[in-house]
Amino acid sequence: MSDEINTLEDLASVAGVEATPEVELTPREPVRDEFGRSYATGKRKDAVARVWIKPGSGKVIVNGKAQNDYFARPVLQMVLAQPFSVTGTEGQFDVYATVKGGGLSGQAGAVKHGVSKALQLYDPSHRGALKAAGFLTRDSRVVERKKYGKAKARKSFQFSKR
Repeated sequence: MSDEINTLEDLASVAGVEATPEVELTPREPVRDEFGRSYATGKRKDAVARVWIKPGSGKVIVNGKAQNDYFARPVLQMVLAQPFSVTGTEGQFDVYATVKGGGLSGQAGAVKHGVSKALQLYDPSHRGALKAAGFLTRDSRVVERKKYGKAKARKSFQFSKR
């Protein structure tokens, strides 16, 4: 071909169709209640967390207890801090969370998921960093159920030929 096709308009003229106008994307608006808080629900395994964030000194309250008392293991505390470190907002938000179901590890994952969603609602500019880190996606891995006639989910009883 002698003429170069560099834009969509060039391609449309060669193909003989009308070029569609550019779609303008409206920027996301922050979602906050009358108290200046953002709310989100986080889930992991069987745990469900309701999370509120608001600007503050960085204290984290989970089920009425401080973060260090509820999640005593340093690994779980690190999991809760990940969304803030990714967005660069350590110590800028107070977190109030209620969490039910599952074990401590699942509950920490649920609170992390809820904090990530609430951060994204509070300031939509954080969405890119949180999505790239994979914090906005619910980790849907759950324990497989036990089947009838099996010892566990897949384990069979010992076979006896005689």
